[in-house]
Amino acid sequence: MISVKNVSLSFGKRVLFDEVNLNFTKGNCYGVIGANGAGKSTFLKILSGEIDATKGTVEITPGERMSVLKQNHFEFDEVTVLNTVLMGNKKLWEIAHERDAIYAKADFTEEDGMRAGELEAEYGEMGGYTAESDAGVLLGDLGVKEDVQSLLMKDLSGNLKVRVLLAQALFGNPDILLLDEPTNHLDVETIGWLENFLADYENIVIVVSHDRHFLDAVCTHVADVDRAKIQIFSGNYSFWYESSQLMARQIADKNKKMEDKRKDLMDFIARFSANASKSKQATSRKKALEKLVIEDIQPSNRKYPGIIFKQQREVGNQILNVEKLEKSIEGNTLFSNVTFTVNKGDKIAFLAKEHLALTTFFEIINGEQQADGGKYEWGTTVTSAYLPNDNAEFFKDPSLNLMDWLRQFVPPHVTDVDEPFLRGFLGKMLFSGDEIMKKTSVLSGGEKVRCMTSRMMLQDPNVVVLDEPTNHLDLESIQSFNESMMNFKGIVLFTTHDHTFMQSVANRIIEITPKGIIDRLMSFDEYLADDRVKALREEMYGERVAIS
Repeated sequence: MISVKNVSLSFGKRVLFDEVNLNFTKGNCYGVIGANGAGKSTFLKILSGEIDATKGTVEITPGERMSVLKQNHFEFDEVTVLNTVLMGNKKLWEIAHERDAIYAKADFTEEDGMRAGELEAEYGEMGGYTAESDAGVLLGDLGVKEDVQSLLMKDLSGNLKVRVLLAQALFGNPDILLLDEPTNHLDVETIGWLENFLADYENIVIVVSHDRHFLDAVCTHVADVDRAKIQIFSGNYSFWYESSQLMARQIADKNKKMEDKRKDLMDFIARFSANASKSKQATSRKKALEKLVIEDIQPSNRKYPGIIFKQQREVGNQILNVEKLEKSIEGNTLFSNVTFTVNKGDKIAFLAKEHLALTTFFEIINGEQQADGGKYEWGTTVTSAYLPNDNAEFFKDPSLNLMDWLRQFVPPHVTDVDEPFLRGFLGKMLFSGDEIMKKTSVLSGGEKVRCMTSRMMLQDPNVVVLDEPTNHLDLESIQSFNESMMNFKGIVLFTTHDHTFMQSVANRIIEITPKGIIDRLMSFDEYLADDRVKALREEMYGERVAIS
């Protein structure tokens, strides 16, 4: 168990945590959520001892081992891949080195022999004799093939390093596992493996992630970081979000009787409990819900941006025709023979082995790049709004404040443009008061995406093109963007690594490959599970390729 007692942390006048008291217990997985800058990663560093709290203590049950997903990708550059994983169990690693040092002695004494015997016994009890094979299996499960396991870490790509460091954290069944954004740079199959691994994990897991599908699959509890406090709630992220929204609506409805409110909450919990029966964490979550007290459900203090797209006019029958489009860069074929037609009601998720293919395709159909061959044609009724992956071109003038920045993008059909009008669009994206006068040069990555979203909403589009819309956003903004695209009446063409966004928005999947496309009218989960699609993907790529 981990006990957090009266923990406070301040940086100058800024109070990040104030008198936080929590207990994390065995058998549970806690998803730490909160707005960007709320202190989620910092809290994990306090738990691990990397950062000292200004006040208070963190106590761990004696004898329990904590493992942390390392964020420094260069820390083990001179260590082999296999040894990097073995070092995840520090005590086992130290025992092995002490034992080997004794055996290497030229003047081996009787006392050395006694000590070596003690170490051998302890090494065996800790699983040392199968440690290398166990580490190798773990690496294989995470997509790190055997032929690279003897290489130095510095010789690996960034994506492979992430997987090795994840294997290091998981190695040796630690009593307490701290994971900060563990799904970054993982493909869908590997994320699924990790979900199953953690769902079956019997010790304490504390995880920070922006991946809602992942949080829903593994978490029995949510630890909500808000206003310098942390509160723990039973259930996964979706349960926390829906229940807090329900409670907020009930509080807003002052005329609703208390008994009616209680009945609504009980019905909600019953529905969620029924849905949880399909989850990998069904047993744990059901027990957690059984212990839930109605009064524990509280409205969220979070602010959610108001992402609302309105069509100036409905799209006509001809929307987008793409015929035999192809593109290569430096001799590498990104895609060829891309042919499809967008139909009314389509919300298409685009996939590819390499994200560069998707970004390049989106840039071509938005007139920002030239194809090597083929053609595309937009319908005359189409008004599109495009969110690029790289928005640097839109923020080249650092002297502009947010008001003047947004004013540049007011379309011709909007005539009455005054300060309240622009404030309204910026306010929906949580830029209020004097914030609208700050310079674009000081914006964070998430703030820039929110500005770009304001720009898109100004266009009143009937077609929205999104290249990784959830990048840099916090969970609140991701949730709002997701719901906006679900409710949007127009056409959506998008790519994202967010599983929940993909599954809940798309009704059609198009995968772009060097040899053509795979086009299926189905959901993302159906696409992942379809054996015919798997066979076709292998044929297209000439090998089995994971969906990233």
